[in-house]
Amino acid sequence: MNKNQLGVIGLAAGLAVAGVTGCATKKYVHNETAPLVEHSDQLDAQTAANNRQIRSVDDRAQAGIGHAQTSADTAYQSGQNADKFAHDAETAATDAVHRADSLDSVVKGLDNYKPLGSVTVTFGFDKAVLTKADRDQLDSFAAQLGSAKSYILEVTGGTDSVGSAQYNYELSQRRADAVVQYLASKYEIAAHRFYLIGIGKDKEVASNTSAEGRKKNRRVEVQLLSNMSEATAQMATVM
Repeated sequence: MNKNQLGVIGLAAGLAVAGVTGCATKKYVHNETAPLVEHSDQLDAQTAANNRQIRSVDDRAQAGIGHAQTSADTAYQSGQNADKFAHDAETAATDAVHRADSLDSVVKGLDNYKPLGSVTVTFGFDKAVLTKADRDQLDSFAAQLGSAKSYILEVTGGTDSVGSAQYNYELSQRRADAVVQYLASKYEIAAHRFYLIGIGKDKEVASNTSAEGRKKNRRVEVQLLSNMSEATAQMATVM
């Protein structure tokens, strides 16, 4: 065998070994990378699933927030409507009451009316808001209205001597209005039974020279008057 033949055989053997080695390397690489690819695909699938779940939770959260906001808006609107209705009812009640400088000018046959009870509530300086103590007093007074017949309520507001006559007259009206609104709304007293009289600082019940006297003048007096002739006639009809 000459050198050329030996060279060819060596070359062929080298190529064979290289081929075997190349195949083994490719097989090894495939065997090693296949799990990585499969694992990568699983991670991609898991990530997609997680993203879908996050979007689903976010959608539900947004829907819940939207529903809660709608409910809150509805409740707020209902509250606003209720407040407006109550305010309108109170305004209508005070608008419908009789207003005068005295009962003599508006009540026919006043001599037939006899006093059955009264209550007086006082106010802070330049105030026209009822306190809890005021409301408690009015509640005790109103307990007798259920048994009263043919009655009217004379509501007289007054002030101390501080301030102008016109301002005090308007303040006395606001104080009387506060009492009328409270009694009318809580005890469903018809507006026509109220006779509201604002006297400002014209009629004092105590001297305005002392703080205690001025406090007594910042008042509203409510007097329950019953028409005895009408009440007697009604009783006779029933009997």
